[in-house]
Amino acid sequence: MDAIQQGQVQQSAAEIYEQFFLPALFAQWGGPVLQAAQVGSGQRVLDVACGTGILARTAVSHVQPNGRVVGLDINDGMLSVAQKKTSEVEWRHGRAEALPFDDDSFTAVVSQFGLMFFADRRQALAEMVRVLKSDGRLAVAVWDSLENTPGYAVVVALLARLFGAEVAEGLRSPYVLGDTAELEALFTGLPLADLQIETQLGYARFPSIADWMFTDIRGWTLADVIDDEQFELLLQEAEVALRPFCQPDGTVQFNAPAHIVTAQKSAKSFLE
Repeated sequence: MDAIQQGQVQQSAAEIYEQFFLPALFAQWGGPVLQAAQVGSGQRVLDVACGTGILARTAVSHVQPNGRVVGLDINDGMLSVAQKKTSEVEWRHGRAEALPFDDDSFTAVVSQFGLMFFADRRQALAEMVRVLKSDGRLAVAVWDSLENTPGYAVVVALLARLFGAEVAEGLRSPYVLGDTAELEALFTGLPLADLQIETQLGYARFPSIADWMFTDIRGWTLADVIDDEQFELLLQEAEVALRPFCQPDGTVQFNAPAHIVTAQKSAKSFLE
């Protein structure tokens, strides 16, 4: 998987991601994911693929007093931004497929919109379960399918028409785990009990079409793929193609549902 498929961004893109993507898409999911993991006072929580840290930062208030939150990400740019936001979280660099923690280290393990980017999703999930304490809770959020996310379905089609399928993959890749049967299969055989997948409705909200395109391109993996001239072309085309998602005041809103997978670690051994 290349940098686009793995969701890897540069430092400047990570800063834009924090400033614009969080209020537009990601901030709304912290509460539901932590609630699904039953995160509470005094717990030790790991956020895998923490990005700039919105979920981990939200978890801090849930575990006080005496709790601890660790945020792990492979992307240096994301972690650099996260470290500037708070020192209340222990920020760690590392791969989801080889978590640098002992077995049974955490009361809860959470991951928000990272699973689809892992090079080995099954191994990453096995690692999350390994570091969970017995009876600990796991909560993993992924986006629903592109077909159920109308705004981005149009943007992906627009990128493909203007710049080709490879560029469009940068915005298609977050939605590859929308099929709940395929998603559930990733967890099958792991020592987990009470596995559930709940689809919850969320929304994407941007101040304008121009802000939406700036966020998607400059705050994501396409920042170094689409040059300034191409970006201007995209803006012109987007003003027409994305007009159906505009509200009367010029702001943008459309459905952005997600699946939240929850389970509890059981006492049985891993299956070979």
